[in-house]
Amino acid sequence: MSENTPLEHSIFDHKSFLSSVSEQAGVYRMYDQENTIIYVGKAKNLKKRLASYFRKDVGSNKTKALVSRIHVIDVTVTHTEGEALILENNYIKKYQPKYNILLRDDKSYPYLLITDHKHPKLGLHRGGRKVKGEYFGPYPTVGAVWESLRLMQKLFPLRQCEDSYYRARSRPCLQFQLGRCSAPCVDQISQEEYGEQVKLAKLFLRGKNSDVIKELVHKMEVSSSQLEFEKAAKHRDQIATLRKVQQQQYVSGIASELDVVGLHRIRNLACIHILFIRDQKILGSKSYFPTVPLDTEDSEIIEAFISQHYLGDDLKAARIPKEIVIPHEIDSVNELKKLLSDQAENEVKISHNVRSERTQYLKLAQTNATNALLTKNSEKESIQARFAALNDVFELTGGINRLECFDISHTMGQQTVASNVVFDQNGPLKSDYRRYNVHGITPGDDYAAMAFALNKRYLNASLEKMPDIVFIDGGKGQLAEAEQFFAELKLEKTPLLVGVAKGESRKPGLETLILAGSHQLISLPATSPALHLVQHIRDESHRFAIAGHRAKRQKVSKKSALESIEGIGAKKRQALLKYLGGMQEVLAADIETLTKVPGISKVLAQNIYDALHDN
Repeated sequence: MSENTPLEHSIFDHKSFLSSVSEQAGVYRMYDQENTIIYVGKAKNLKKRLASYFRKDVGSNKTKALVSRIHVIDVTVTHTEGEALILENNYIKKYQPKYNILLRDDKSYPYLLITDHKHPKLGLHRGGRKVKGEYFGPYPTVGAVWESLRLMQKLFPLRQCEDSYYRARSRPCLQFQLGRCSAPCVDQISQEEYGEQVKLAKLFLRGKNSDVIKELVHKMEVSSSQLEFEKAAKHRDQIATLRKVQQQQYVSGIASELDVVGLHRIRNLACIHILFIRDQKILGSKSYFPTVPLDTEDSEIIEAFISQHYLGDDLKAARIPKEIVIPHEIDSVNELKKLLSDQAENEVKISHNVRSERTQYLKLAQTNATNALLTKNSEKESIQARFAALNDVFELTGGINRLECFDISHTMGQQTVASNVVFDQNGPLKSDYRRYNVHGITPGDDYAAMAFALNKRYLNASLEKMPDIVFIDGGKGQLAEAEQFFAELKLEKTPLLVGVAKGESRKPGLETLILAGSHQLISLPATSPALHLVQHIRDESHRFAIAGHRAKRQKVSKKSALESIEGIGAKKRQALLKYLGGMQEVLAADIETLTKVPGISKVLAQNIYDALHDN
């Protein structure tokens, strides 16, 4: 690769620029007057592609708007078009240009994992494949994995506990009593029989339901002939549950490893919906809502999605399917197939003109994309209507684009946490949520806690992230604290401050709004969309504060009981919690179990036991 450095121009001279541009493959980046990258593109021939932007008839309004803002262009020459595709994808993810299609959800998918162990564990796994074992998936959400785990507990009583918990057991746990685990930790099942259950579970997860049922029928018949009626009854119950699951989940056909992509658009709003099909089962589905510039072709959206969704992340190589079905033909299909095949280390097909069962899957994906976008669009319109109704109440000159709300949570003044949640016209803006661990104040002083949070948030705040309205969850006292803070801060833009006081019965719909300055009381009807928006942001702030406070309180409570014991430092505390699986297990452990923890002598185990049980 070779790279041209962008040059500063007051007016972009495209003729001069094009005269020196290479005709090789590569990537180009367009900058505006503020030196911000506004578009990243790739080309087989850089000169031809860039020249097309400066013709008299450039086509779409999107391209015209883009060209009018170009101040600088720089190019990176690559050896191949495939290399250009990867580089383009990396630049888009890094710079998030305004005129590119942007996919923001970039989390790795969860899998089911059966570990390589004397008594293998079945559990959820996300991230790199460092743990030895067999992986099944991917699943679209963590919720889908937990649903599968619950089902597997009914079918195959494999352990799902952590190794530290498994090693520390001296008697069967509650899962055994409920029939969800065969308790291999205390030899309630032979290793051979447990291995058989593991084998059947793996067959089931590979979609070989019929083979599992045949094996269980054979086992039931053998047990029955040997007069082991209790075993036969267990196999009978497994067969019945499996048949029920098969009716609900089985997909007829030959699709063993397939992702099906559906697309629906409403102007510049788009939804991409993926169906995940593995081993003749639909494991689930997921919707994405990429940022799409106006006048973007559907094929461009699909191509950008495939690139950003599958390429460039080592964790993703494991979840590239053998075939991807898409609703539109894309230009770079051959390059994408090669790159995906290289990353997955097996051949990957990208199909768009499909028949039979794949057509049905594609229709299903398209229907789901349509429903998801209509639902999201309806929610967005509802939020925007609430913003408009709120502006009718407060009559702000520039309208309302950003709201923030603060709340304080603590227990008897301890572990005080302040929350700051943010809404824009699309609803909750969770990337801008913040929690503040309040310290250096008198315990229980909510006014000081509020001042602490406001100082953290606004002392060095940027103007573009300054809200139009700040809601303070509390009465006149809390509001007065906020007024004093902003009066002393003297910002270039001071938001409108509004207190949210609960009614006497504290029932929703009876809230009173208190305006800063005049402290005028505003009571809105219970049916008011403006009030619903205020309630929504207030409740979200309350939830976010309580969640942070509980997490902090649990962290402190876990440490405090062990911290008070002489001879227990940070390393021994960590060893106890890690080996036994948490504070509850430490409390439940007897002296013999405590001595099994590395670094804990019999004398120290006795001290720990006495201290915890005396408390």
